[in-house]
Amino acid sequence: MTGSTARGGAPLDRLALAVKRVLPKNLFARALIIIVAPVLLSQSILSYIFIDRHWELVTRRICYIVAGDIAYIVAELDLSPGGDNSRIYQLARNAMQLTISFEPKADLPPPTEIRFPILERVLRTELTKVVGLPVVIDTLSSPDNVLMSFDLGDGVLHVSVPLKRITTTTNELLFFWMVGLSVLLLTVAILFLRNQIRPIVRLTEAAEAFGKGQKADDFKPSGAREVRRAAAAFIAMRQRIERHLRQRTEMLAGISHDLRTPLTRMKLRLAMMGDGEDQEELTRDVVEVERMIEEFLAFARGQEGEQPAETDIAALIAEVAEDANAGHRTTPVEAPALAPLVVTLRRQAVKRCLVNLIDNAQRHAGHVRVSLAASARWVEMIVDDDGPGIPDDRREDAFRPFVRLDDARNPVDAGVGLGLAIARDVARSHGGDIFLEQSPLGGLRARIRLPV
Repeated sequence: MTGSTARGGAPLDRLALAVKRVLPKNLFARALIIIVAPVLLSQSILSYIFIDRHWELVTRRICYIVAGDIAYIVAELDLSPGGDNSRIYQLARNAMQLTISFEPKADLPPPTEIRFPILERVLRTELTKVVGLPVVIDTLSSPDNVLMSFDLGDGVLHVSVPLKRITTTTNELLFFWMVGLSVLLLTVAILFLRNQIRPIVRLTEAAEAFGKGQKADDFKPSGAREVRRAAAAFIAMRQRIERHLRQRTEMLAGISHDLRTPLTRMKLRLAMMGDGEDQEELTRDVVEVERMIEEFLAFARGQEGEQPAETDIAALIAEVAEDANAGHRTTPVEAPALAPLVVTLRRQAVKRCLVNLIDNAQRHAGHVRVSLAASARWVEMIVDDDGPGIPDDRREDAFRPFVRLDDARNPVDAGVGLGLAIARDVARSHGGDIFLEQSPLGGLRARIRLPV
C-alpha cells in the first residue's frame, strides 16, 4: 500500500514542480494571479455557458419566426397556383424582408459547405418542422444573405433572407462587456497591488542597504498594518544594532588607550636596559603583544565610521599589488592590467580585506596572482598562490578568530589568527563573502565576492 501511495504521489509531485517552474518569482505577479485568475476563470466559464445557451435559444426563436413567414408565403402560393404572385412577392419583401423567386420545373441545387454550423442546424430543424418541405440552405453564395431553396413539386422556391435577421448581436455586446470588465478589473488590481507591494519593496531595499553598511535614514513605515509592524520591527532592530556597535566602539577605544599606556612604559624601560639576550626576547614579546592588540582592535572595531563611496576596483587592486611588491615580503604579486570597474563600497575596508589575503598568500607561497571577474550581480576579486594551500576540512577553521593554521609551518612569521576573520567580516558587511578553493597555480584561491 505504501508503494502504491508513493506511485500515486509521484505525478502530483511532478505537477507541483511544473507549476512552480511556470509561476512567476516575484510577489507582485503571484498576488495578481491569485486575485485575477479565479475571477477571470469563473467569468469565462459562466460567460461561455450563458453565451452558448443564450445564443442557441435566441437563434432558435428567430429561425422559428422566419420559418413561419416562409410557411405563410408557401401557403399563399398554394392558393393561387400558376397565377400572378407579384403581390405576394412584394408583401414578403416589404413586410418580412424575404426576397422570393420561383423556378418552375427545376430541381433542388446541390448542398454547399457549412459556414455557420449551429445556425444552419437550428434553421434546418425549424424549417423542416414548420414548413415541412425539402430544403437546401446556402450560406456561401452571399456574405450578407442566407439562401434557401424549397422543393414545391412543380418547381423550386428560392428564398433569400438577410443574415442579420436570423442572427443576434447580443453575444458580441456581451463579449465586449466581459472583455471590458476584465480589463477594468486587471487595471484596478494592478494599481491596488502596486501600492500594496511598494512598502514591502522599500522595506527590502532598506534591509539590503543596512546589511551592506549603507545608510537608510529616509525609510519610514508605510502600507498595510502588517507591513508597518514589520517595518517598525526592522527600524527598532537597526537602532539596537547601531547602539550596540557604537557602545562597542567606545568601549574598545577606552581599552585601546588603557593597553597602549603600559606597553609604552614597557618599551621605554626595555630601551633603557642594556643589550642582552633577555632584553631582546622581552622586546619581541612586547612587539608581539602590541601587534596582537592592534589586530584585535581592528577586528572588533570593524568598519565603524566609513561610508560607502564609488570605487574603481581595478585601480584598488593595482594599488594593493604595488604596495605588496614594495613591502618587506619578497614574494612577487602579479596583477595584470584590468578594465575600470566602479562599485559602491567602503574603500579602506575592502582594501584591508584584500591586503590581508595577499599578505597571507605571500607568507606561504612563491608567487601570487590577483585577478578580477564581474557578472550582472557580483564582482569577484581573486587571489591565487602556488603555496601548500589549506586542506578542505580546515578551510572554514581558517576564518575563525585566533585560529592559526601556520604555527607549525612558520612559527616566526605566524599571524595572530585574525587576518582571514577580518577579511570575511569586511566581505559579509558588504553583503558578500569569501570562499577558499583549490587554485589553478596549485595552492590556495581566495575569492572575495561582493554585490554590484
